[in-house]
Amino acid sequence: MEQSRAPVVVESVVGSGRRVRVDGEVLGVAYAPADVLEFLRRAGLDPDQVRLDDPALIDWRGGGPDVWA
Repeated sequence: MEQSRAPVVVESVVGSGRRVRVDGEVLGVAYAPADVLEFLRRAGLDPDQVRLDDPALIDWRGGGPDVWA
């Protein structure tokens, strides 16, 4: 059985931001967790229902939602 992959990928910090992809599409560069939530809102998710620590939803590469530098 193949392991499912999170549809949201937040890449490692480059400079001062992290690129955010949803289903493979780059939505932009986030500079804080609030930016990630805004990208997810634009992608159709309810930011009030999103848990940034949910590994089934978000694959944080190079550190979790508390790593921005």
